[in-house]
Amino acid sequence: MKHTMVTRSLLWAFAAVVAALLVLPTAVVIPLSFTDKASLAFPPAGWSTRWYENFFTDPTWMRALGNSLTVGLLVAVVATVFGTAAAVGLRRWANRRAAGVTQAVLLAPIVVPAIVLAIGVYATFLQLQLLGTVPGFVLAHSVLALPFVVISVSATLVGYDDRLTLAALSLGASRWAAFRQVQLPLIMPGVVSGALFAFVTSFDEVVLSIFIKSPYLETLPVKMYASVTRDTDPTIAAAATMIMLLTTAIITIGLLSLRRRKRA
Repeated sequence: MKHTMVTRSLLWAFAAVVAALLVLPTAVVIPLSFTDKASLAFPPAGWSTRWYENFFTDPTWMRALGNSLTVGLLVAVVATVFGTAAAVGLRRWANRRAAGVTQAVLLAPIVVPAIVLAIGVYATFLQLQLLGTVPGFVLAHSVLALPFVVISVSATLVGYDDRLTLAALSLGASRWAAFRQVQLPLIMPGVVSGALFAFVTSFDEVVLSIFIKSPYLETLPVKMYASVTRDTDPTIAAAATMIMLLTTAIITIGLLSLRRRKRA
């Protein structure tokens, strides 16, 4: 018992160190967003909220933020619908070898380097005239977000008892009714998690977005990248802080709702 407690304490300590190494470099951005100087010098000599004021009053920053939110929400819907359908279909596929190959293809965007995927998407969208359009952004980002939905829903399906669906079918329910009323509520935690990951993936994507953007449509990460290359004022730190707060809030709310649903 004592040995187990020591081992658990060491694991918690190791996890805390790893978390600190991952979070602290990112957290440096927060004090930089409150500096009173027009430079990214750390630590700040004084404090000011002028860069947040600049972020919220500049139409270009607000337009980029709105584009990211719009595309992210649409991607969350599209990727969740198709990813959930793919995960359920893969589970029902009788040919396990074919299902494994299909799953590998669906998860390929995680493995393929982002620059390679971006070049392929750019060449395709150039022919289809989808560059710089909302449908183009949604389609491209959905390709990146789909694997996260498939993984999340597939993990939840592992604990699902297929006899529940068979019981619903034997009682006269259609396939769609059995899925909507029996299976979907039970796998909802995985679906919600996949939707959150899909939104965050789209909201943070920069490499692919740079290739398919236009002067009239660019997302917040692309705007931040352009700001770095042109002028490095702390407005970009304020934008980065807003992204961190938004994504953290979304994931936290999602995790809390899932925990509450599991308890219920």
